[in-house]
Amino acid sequence: MIDYTIREFRPETDILKPFDCGNSDLNGFLLETGTKEPNATLSEKELLAATFIVEDNTSHDILAYFSLLHDKIDRQIADKAIWNKLSREIPNAKRRSSYPALKIGKLAVSQTVKTHGLGTLILNFVEWSFLRERRAGCRFITVDALREAEGFYAKNFFKPLVKPAPEDETVLMFFDLKVIA
Repeated sequence: MIDYTIREFRPETDILKPFDCGNSDLNGFLLETGTKEPNATLSEKELLAATFIVEDNTSHDILAYFSLLHDKIDRQIADKAIWNKLSREIPNAKRRSSYPALKIGKLAVSQTVKTHGLGTLILNFVEWSFLRERRAGCRFITVDALREAEGFYAKNFFKPLVKPAPEDETVLMFFDLKVIA
C-alpha cells in the first residue's frame, strides 16, 4: 500500500519534481508555469480550477494530481435519450434544463503507480469529500475523458452524456452523486 497525502497545489511555493503519466499534455499542465498554455499555476491564479497533488509521504514524489472546477449538465448538450433517463431520476418539482456539477478538469497518475488503483481512490476521494463538505448543491460529477481513459471512468460508474463521434478525442461523461449519497 502506498503512503500518500492529498493536498492543495501551491504554485507560489511548490517545487515540483519531474512527473510523467505518459501523456505530455497532462504532464505539461502540472509542470508548466507560463501564460501562453493552460496549466495548473495559471488556473490557480485566475481562480478557474483548484488543483490537488497526491504526494508520496516518504519520497515526496508526485504520484498523481487532479483539478476540479464547477460545471453543469445541460439539456442542450446531452443526448436526448440520455437526458430523459437522467431527468427521470430527479423529482418533477426539481426538474430543470440544467443541473449543477463538479468537473474533473484533469486527472493524471504517474506511470510508476498506474496499476495500484490510485485513480479510483482519487475518484472516491472527490465523490465523498464533495458530499461530506456540501458547501453548495451539486448532483453530478463530469469529466471530458480522454478516449484512452473512457474504460477507466466507465469502470468507476461514469456514463457517457453524449455519444462521441469516432474522431472525438474526449468523451463527456458523468457520475450521479445521488447513487452514493
